[in-house]
Amino acid sequence: MKNLQDILYKVALVETHGSTDINISEIVFDSRKVSDASLFVAVRGVSVDGHQFIEQTIQAGAIAIVCEELPADIKEGITYLKVINSAEALGIMASNYFDNPSDEIKLIGITGTNGKTTTTTLLHDLVSDMGFAAGLISTVVNKIEKREIPSTHTTPDPIALNGLIREMVDEGCEFCFMEVSSHAIHQHRIAGLDYNVAVFTNITHDHLDYHKTFKEYIYAKKKFFDDLSSSAIAITNVDDPNGEVMVQNTKAKVRSYAMKTVADYKVKVIENTFSGLVLNIDNHEVWTRLVGGFNAYNLLAVYAVAMELELDEVEVMTAMSKLKSVEGRFEYLKSDSDIIGIVDYAHTPDALKNVLSTIQAVRTRNEQVLTVVGCGGDRDKAKRPKMAEIAAEMSDKVILTSDNPRSEDPEVIISEMKVGVPAEKSAKAMAITNREEAIKVACSLAQPGDIILVAGKGHEKYQEIKGERFPFDDYETLKQTLINLNK
Repeated sequence: MKNLQDILYKVALVETHGSTDINISEIVFDSRKVSDASLFVAVRGVSVDGHQFIEQTIQAGAIAIVCEELPADIKEGITYLKVINSAEALGIMASNYFDNPSDEIKLIGITGTNGKTTTTTLLHDLVSDMGFAAGLISTVVNKIEKREIPSTHTTPDPIALNGLIREMVDEGCEFCFMEVSSHAIHQHRIAGLDYNVAVFTNITHDHLDYHKTFKEYIYAKKKFFDDLSSSAIAITNVDDPNGEVMVQNTKAKVRSYAMKTVADYKVKVIENTFSGLVLNIDNHEVWTRLVGGFNAYNLLAVYAVAMELELDEVEVMTAMSKLKSVEGRFEYLKSDSDIIGIVDYAHTPDALKNVLSTIQAVRTRNEQVLTVVGCGGDRDKAKRPKMAEIAAEMSDKVILTSDNPRSEDPEVIISEMKVGVPAEKSAKAMAITNREEAIKVACSLAQPGDIILVAGKGHEKYQEIKGERFPFDDYETLKQTLINLNK
């Protein structure tokens, strides 16, 4: 139980009805989860408005209501708290409810279109290798040191998020590295958190089904930096055209990193092969197992964060050389017949271009590149033809297939992708709706030395079709198909 007055610390109240000197059993924003002595927060969601369920939650045992609009019927014995923004209030209250765990840990947030998962995971692995206890909040998995907790969202809801950070603190974690999605920023899921370091990786075409315009998407990301405290550090990629924009209004200390531009932290790619990267970072040479120019940026961001956290430079460089690629991010395998398979989460035009550019940079030109790619349903439709165009321009053969069609017809999605295939490239492209079949066909077409890229789903172990999740793993499908070809 927690006193309501303590939970409301720093929440801007517009109007109050009833006593705030009462004990609350839990904070709930899902009306179906209300129990005795709950505080219900009525949040206006994308498809559901919590205000519609206020009466229902009172009948289920809620004794306090936080809302943006007071109900017509104010009940005796129930506390009503009117706020300007319920979602923001929820974040602040969740933080208070769990005794502000972000104040007791070094919290590092990574935002950007691409690189969030890789950078957060590499940072967690780096400091763990150096002997520190650390937590991870990512798209792939959440971790408290080595203990894994399934991930349902890139950035969890405020209650789950603060509960997770509280667990990290209680179990002795010194650091928490977390992905910060544009949805989470816009929906105030991170309200109330105190970040020590915030990193901007890049911003490209994505999530316009939600943000509607690229400008709105940029400003959703920018808000993360606008809200940082003066004691925080903001690290931005100034090679990105919007790198400077992100930190224009921040109160935080600004640091920069880049490969091409003048910056506080610099990287140069010396070697880039399928066996790894040799990098010069701030005049220190380091070999890593990761591949590609995009990973040079990710590793530089890792180094910059480590330096700003004042970790030992020699130990950091040593630990960086041990880092492995993140699951579903340029995940690499080689068959007995020397066919190279790569699985990558690339589901945006820029990410796909980065992966294919990396392949182009390390290939010998004596082999084919075969790309299997699809686009998700119920998401930004504008990127579909762009994804197909990039795949066709940068591959020798392309198989357009199903990704997570969700509620849409996968054949309609594929037809919208086909529009982007240039007429002169149409002979190299084919459509196979069944994703497993598409991967098998790519493997059957491949000759020794060829490279197969399976893009779009990466670490995911399912395909989402008509509201159901069916088991499916790109990496295992590719691996088993290549093994069977050699029998």
